[in-house]
Amino acid sequence: MNRRVNSVDLSGRVAVVTGGAQGIGLAVARRLLSSGASVAIWDVDETAMAKAVSELAPLGRVEGLLCDQSLMEAVDSAATETERSLGPVDLLVNNAGIAGPAAAVADYDPAAWRQIIDIDLNGVFYCCKRLVPGMIARSYGRIVNIASVAGKEGNPNAAAYSAAKAGVLALTKSLGKELAGHDIAVNALTPSPARTRILEQLTEAQVAYMLGKVPRGRFVEVEEAAAMIAFMLSDENSFTTGATFDLSGGRATY
Repeated sequence: MNRRVNSVDLSGRVAVVTGGAQGIGLAVARRLLSSGASVAIWDVDETAMAKAVSELAPLGRVEGLLCDQSLMEAVDSAATETERSLGPVDLLVNNAGIAGPAAAVADYDPAAWRQIIDIDLNGVFYCCKRLVPGMIARSYGRIVNIASVAGKEGNPNAAAYSAAKAGVLALTKSLGKELAGHDIAVNALTPSPARTRILEQLTEAQVAYMLGKVPRGRFVEVEEAAAMIAFMLSDENSFTTGATFDLSGGRATY
């Protein structure tokens, strides 16, 4: 689609994008670099991350750091290295996540459940816990937590993912209220499916179910997500906090 791209000025800002080696995260990293920010990609896929950094390097200052966000110590290490090389972190996009297996609750593997919660929910908490104190000290910050329409409505045979994303929404509301007295905005995004590798973790029936519920009748484009996130990270987004920005193509209207 041929669209005009609005300009968002993020000059001088330092951003962390988790899961930034591919999909929505990569599109966000590209958009932020084009807007003048320095970007640290935190990811577990070293090969994809190296490719992403190579691709993005002409756009600005970018680096990739190996980080398993399900581990607090890994998050702390990545944050320390980011601060050392790029400076204090102003912007955080919690994008990394997995879908997990398709199964009914009665049949769900407890180990898989724990893994999804550890990555999709606990990982968001760990990143916020590590980076928020610095934002408070500097009286500035913008945080965008990537949830999912599944967190609003729940998808069948995806209880762990739905529950984790619902938790992300609740965490966003709570943290937004905690930080409302500072110039720190904490908001969530609830996209419907995009054509990213996370779809490979789903069955054809699951993908058809989700797409069939989207009135727009198509997948969201990663660039559309990046555009909304760029505004959410901007100075102009100075009042809304603890809120959910919907990107579900009309599936959810709240």
